[in-house]
Amino acid sequence: MLSDTQRRLLLRLADFGVEVESAWDAPRALSLPGLAEHLGLVRSAIHTPLKELEASGLISTRSAHVIGGGPRRRTVVHLTDSGRQKAELLSEEELPEKSQSLAIGPIPNQIQIRGREDELDTLLTKLLAGENLQLTGLPGIGKTSLTRSVAELLMERGFKIRWATCNSDTDAFAIGSMWLGKESPRDSVAIASAVSGKKTALIIDEAQELHPRHLSAVHSLLSACAETSTGVLAAVRAPSPFGTLPGFEEIRIQGLDTSDAVELLPKSIGSESAEKVAEALGGHPLALHLWSPDEDIPEEGQAVQEFVQSTVLRRLTDEGLGTLDELSLSPLPLSVEELFVTEGIAELDDSAVLRWMHSLVEPHHLIRNVRRATVDEKIARDLHSKAAEIWSTREGLRARRIEAHHRLNSGDELDTEWLAENVATISLEDSAAAAVLIDDAIQINDDENLRLTAIDLAFQRGEPDVASEHIDSVSDSPQKLLRKARLARQKGDLDEAEKLEQAALDSLSPAEAVRAKIASLVRAHDDRLPGQPTKVQSSQIEEVNLSRLPKTDLASASLALDLLRHAVAVESGSVETLANVRSSLVAQMGEDHPRLALIDLRTLITSQAEGSLDKARKYIDSEVEQIDKIIAIHIALEATSPSHPDWLVSAHNNAIGIELRPEIPSHRRLLAQRWYWRGVLESNMRLSHWREAISRFKSAECPTAASELLVRLTRSL
Repeated sequence: MLSDTQRRLLLRLADFGVEVESAWDAPRALSLPGLAEHLGLVRSAIHTPLKELEASGLISTRSAHVIGGGPRRRTVVHLTDSGRQKAELLSEEELPEKSQSLAIGPIPNQIQIRGREDELDTLLTKLLAGENLQLTGLPGIGKTSLTRSVAELLMERGFKIRWATCNSDTDAFAIGSMWLGKESPRDSVAIASAVSGKKTALIIDEAQELHPRHLSAVHSLLSACAETSTGVLAAVRAPSPFGTLPGFEEIRIQGLDTSDAVELLPKSIGSESAEKVAEALGGHPLALHLWSPDEDIPEEGQAVQEFVQSTVLRRLTDEGLGTLDELSLSPLPLSVEELFVTEGIAELDDSAVLRWMHSLVEPHHLIRNVRRATVDEKIARDLHSKAAEIWSTREGLRARRIEAHHRLNSGDELDTEWLAENVATISLEDSAAAAVLIDDAIQINDDENLRLTAIDLAFQRGEPDVASEHIDSVSDSPQKLLRKARLARQKGDLDEAEKLEQAALDSLSPAEAVRAKIASLVRAHDDRLPGQPTKVQSSQIEEVNLSRLPKTDLASASLALDLLRHAVAVESGSVETLANVRSSLVAQMGEDHPRLALIDLRTLITSQAEGSLDKARKYIDSEVEQIDKIIAIHIALEATSPSHPDWLVSAHNNAIGIELRPEIPSHRRLLAQRWYWRGVLESNMRLSHWREAISRFKSAECPTAASELLVRLTRSL
């Protein structure tokens, strides 16, 4: 008769088809560490059950390369034909029909847990009632496993699970993206509104990994989510960096009871020894997995951290410690292919030191934290310096992000110019990671250039409070005044912004003042909702004196002013001005320039000329320049309000996925307009979309548009 462990092994192996039996690369889930991890048992606890299954002809083993398991071949397990038949019978007898997965986000693989029935029941009952919970406990105590198990129970009841797992680069937007997908808003209230719903639970795991730079924003997100009817579960190591979360009940989990803890250990050691081990380690699940029957029973009352240092780390070889150090000092989980010390990966995996997230791996945080604390500071700096040199030879933004982290922690003199340049590059793909790097750099070297980079990045991310903190620390200059003016605009104080900007213009060089004035006029023209008149007068444009510019800047400035003249003239309906400006644009751009087609289309649609919508449709369908396509769609939407043709709505929906660059002011304004139109066209999501549009308008320094939209949103509610 099969034991419980043997039944679970057969059922797990049955999840994989016969094709893996002859594959060169085998999944890690079929290796001994992978099977033990799934069953929630120490590896030695499955040795005897596997041997008995093999002797019975139900399984077979072979040596194979394990995907992500390092260069060494390892033992993997497969079902035989008899084993597969037996597993089918077990499945029919023991397993209820599986519920369809309703998980969104990087939800981890489920592992079987023991001894948490009371905690599971408590969490399930409260989440079903829509309550908000903060699950805390020591590292390795089983918070993620427990959270994953309650998520499964919720899905069996038809609940949708939105799961987010945090690391040091995670910000509120990253959490929203895990919950909602690529098109998540950034504003906390907008995210909370978008994810709320009946039979939905929100989960944030590993919240203690959040960098202090992003802690406040994530706290705001959790607070916003707590105000919805959706239950939230935040799993975080004690003590929680959030402290007490308003609207959340804290539930702290302890070690397993001895009777449950011994079930994780191999039967071969005997019940008396198993009880002594369980009691000595306080029922700590990870510590039980780390203990080996080849070792002495731990001293009773020994702290888990001390056990890790004195026993687990001491047993590792130099190769194992080398790989562990590389993983422990990395800011992010790594793939095995990214490691430059791979020799120890199999040893660490066999020792239950690692936690896997699909193709990425890192040490369990308990192990990582103990190892970081035990490595001599000078040795750690040397390791960071070596890692920085290796990552400097690799391509891509991920390589620059990891290289920068190692440089910051190497103790070497900081090249602030290199860092500022690379932070700007990294921010194009991941502004949250860039914000972490610049914040860490300022802690090491309070350089003015780094402060200015931090200010501009905060503006790009729509974080005026962060920008304000840095502005107070930089020297007085015209550039500081311009940034203070930007801050005032983002906070909605137009009068203060105008005073600060004028003071800056008076102090700038003539050429800089002209460029700043043109940018100010363009921004003022864009600061409005569709259908509202421009605030820019033709006389203001004519007051700009281009003669103060150097010849190298004259052409671009003249073109920018002519484009603005044309946009203002379109609204005023001045036919003579339109004709003159178009002639000037042709002289500068050429008759065949693609932007002229968009300019002419704007004139045609605004004048509501016959056939203008048909021409707009042809233009939108055929235009390859994505930014111009978005602008044309917005123009057509404005012209057809309040009743939009189906083809135009479809075109807008198809263009939502077109990426825009938040570091470019005009793109920030387009992003705000995109969320505005989404709120118009998707009335069921208007609260979320317009909250995001308001946030985006503020970030784009369009306070008038933000204020007007807030009024409209309030009225619509």
